[in-house]
Amino acid sequence: MLVNRTIYVATDHAGFLHKEAVRDWLVAEGCTVLDVGAPMLDEGDDFPDYISVAANAVSQTPETAAAIIFGGSGQGEAMVANRFSGVRATVYYGGEESIIKLSREHNDANVLSIGARFVSIDEAKKVIWDWLHLPKGTDPKYHRRNLKIDTR
Repeated sequence: MLVNRTIYVATDHAGFLHKEAVRDWLVAEGCTVLDVGAPMLDEGDDFPDYISVAANAVSQTPETAAAIIFGGSGQGEAMVANRFSGVRATVYYGGEESIIKLSREHNDANVLSIGARFVSIDEAKKVIWDWLHLPKGTDPKYHRRNLKIDTR
């Protein structure tokens, strides 16, 4: 489960309201949360500046850290995060929630990227809660594949 890890949150302007609401909610639920930006709503900011800080933190301590990142679609944010060693970012922008379960069971995802333009804050909270409480899978096939991801 990821809920016992330090959870980094990050976004640019597109996910700013989501990040603020989710950060406050997670803190109220007793989670250890570090907000690495954006510090204010600024339409001119760029997501790589903030997402890279969260992804680097997860990369440095993948056994004790996870991240929830936000953007307009969540796609570019996941692309930035996945450039860091040991990071396995998955994207959620609405729809079938079982993708969250599979991201943990099959890929041991440690970063969740949410498309804020497609997911309400309440839906994001539900998906985040589920994702944080799912254990990684135990099937040796997925463990083998994840090791290959980490060594590429």
